[in-house]
Amino acid sequence: MDTVGGDNWRRRTRSARACCRQQSGARADESSVLRCLSVGNTEEDHDMEEDAGLFKQNNLERRVMAPRYSLLREVGRGTYGVVYEAVARRSGAKVAVKKLRCDAPENVELALQEFWALASLEKRHQNVVHLEECVLQRNGMAQKMSHGNKRSKQYLRLVETSLKGERVLSPPEEPCYLWFVMEFCEGGDLNQFILSRRPDSQTNNSFMLQLTSAVAFLHENNIVHRDLKPDNILISEKSGTPVLKVADFGLSKVCAGLSKAVEGKEGDDKNKNVNVNKFWLSSACGSDFYMAPEVWEGHYTAKADIFALGIIMWAMLERITFIDAESKRELLGTYVRQGTDIVPVGEALLENPKMVLNIPQKRQSGPGYVCCMSLNKIVYRLVSQSGAATPVRLSLC
Repeated sequence: MDTVGGDNWRRRTRSARACCRQQSGARADESSVLRCLSVGNTEEDHDMEEDAGLFKQNNLERRVMAPRYSLLREVGRGTYGVVYEAVARRSGAKVAVKKLRCDAPENVELALQEFWALASLEKRHQNVVHLEECVLQRNGMAQKMSHGNKRSKQYLRLVETSLKGERVLSPPEEPCYLWFVMEFCEGGDLNQFILSRRPDSQTNNSFMLQLTSAVAFLHENNIVHRDLKPDNILISEKSGTPVLKVADFGLSKVCAGLSKAVEGKEGDDKNKNVNVNKFWLSSACGSDFYMAPEVWEGHYTAKADIFALGIIMWAMLERITFIDAESKRELLGTYVRQGTDIVPVGEALLENPKMVLNIPQKRQSGPGYVCCMSLNKIVYRLVSQSGAATPVRLSLC
C-alpha cells in the first residue's frame, strides 16, 4: 500500500471546506435541543413530534409532544455539522440525522445547497442517499422545510442570508438549526470499507459500476456534486451486499433554467434537454486531491465530477493513500510526486498539461489481471474525457 505522510502534503487554501470552520463558543447540549424540538410548530402543519401532552411555561399552557426521533450516538462531525445515528420512535427504523447550525452565511449556503439538491430529486436512486425530510428548528419550534415556500418567514430569511452573504438571522443565543433526516448507512464511508478489507476485484468492479450510475443519475437530474471523494461515499449493507450511497451535497449545484421551456408542455419536460456540460461554473471548490485542472482555474462544467470519479477509482483499484495532515486519517487519493512533496493530479496537470500519468498495473495473470486491465482502461477514459483544456495522456504500466 502506497501511503504518504501528511507533512509532505502542501496544504491548499482553495478547498471550500477549509473556509468553513466551525464557530467557536459553547455547543448547545443535545438533550436541550431535543427538548426544544418537542414544542409544537406554529407556522406549518408539520413537526417532528407525536404523542401530545401539556407543558406549563411562564404560566401559559403550551402543547408539547414526544420527539419523533431518538438520537442514539454521534457518528460523524464535519466543519459545519454533526451526524447522529437515530431511531424513528414509531417504526423503530434507523435513520441518520444531520444537524446543521445556520448562523454564519457560509453555513447557511452549504445547508441550503444540500437541501435544494436532494429536494429536487423526484425519483430515488439506490446509489444516492435519500432525504426523508428536512426540518427547520428555531426557538423550540420545528417546521418542515419545503423548497420555495414563500409562506415561511424562516425559510425566506435563510435564503436572504445565503444571497446577501451577511448575518441577518438571530444572534447566537437563539440559534437556528436545520435537521436533515436521511437513510442510515451502517457501513461507514468508502475509505473505511476499502482499507479495512483485503483487495477484491469483484467488489471493485461493483463499486465502479455503482459510482458511475450515481453520477450519471445526478447529471441527468441537473445536479453537479462538486465534492466527490471517498469521505462522501457511504456504504449501506442492509441488503447483505455493500451498496454505495453518494452523500454530502453541501457544495453541489443544481443547474436549472438552461433550456427554453416549450409552451404548453408539462413541467417535467421543461428541463428535459438541459445539458449540464454546458453550464459553466466558476467557484473553485471541492477537495484538492479530486479537483480537475479546470476547477483550479475556476472555469469548469459537470465533467469535473467525472474527473473526480476517475481519481477515486484509480486510488481504489491500486489502494493509493495519503495521511491527511489535519485529521491524521489514512485516505484514498491519487497524486503526483514532486520531490518530497505530493501534489494533487488536477493541480499537476494544470501546471504541466503534457504530463504523462502512469496507472500502475498489477503484475499477475489470471482473471484478476484481466479485470484490472479493463478497469484501468475505464479510469483512463474517465480522466482523459473529464473536460480538461488539454487532453490528458496516461499510460498503463
